Amino acid sequence: MEKPGYKIGSGYDVHRLVPGRKLIIGGVDINFDQGLLGHSDADVLVHAVCDAILGAAGLGDIGDHFPDSDPQYKGISSMILLEKCRQLFKKQGYEIANMDCIVFAQVPKMGPHKKQMEVNIAGVLNMDSTLVNVKATTTEKLGFIGKGQGIAAQCILLAKAGQPEI
Repeated sequence: MEKPGYKIGSGYDVHRLVPGRKLIIGGVDINFDQGLLGHSDADVLVHAVCDAILGAAGLGDIGDHFPDSDPQYKGISSMILLEKCRQLFKKQGYEIANMDCIVFAQVPKMGPHKKQMEVNIAGVLNMDSTLVNVKATTTEKLGFIGKGQGIAAQCILLAKAGQPEI
């Protein structure tokens, strides 16, 4: 059976802000007095991208491949997880046509970091950074994000059938 020409993947992640951790989003180390709590480096944006990639390829989710119960992933860079997702995705015979991402954060401001996030993600995925779009928004001080208690991210990507890597 032939693969569908195009598939859509969607990913979402959220982490709590806590003192004593680095804040890494989209592979960018952001100077802030809190970081995201998680088993890995808790890069909320990269986790959403990973889930979108895995979803488009029909490969489950990030927790299936990198469970937080596995000590080998303790403190790991999410960029390493993204590379592993890229490899799984390519083996299924897909490539990314484009992706659109949103970071939901009241604090700190994401604007100065968005382009570098795009470059970092595109670099790991071996694609042109113009095909990766990162947007940022606040929640107008509503909810846990608006109160500065956490950060969330969402990614939607379009995958196109190509040749599987062997």
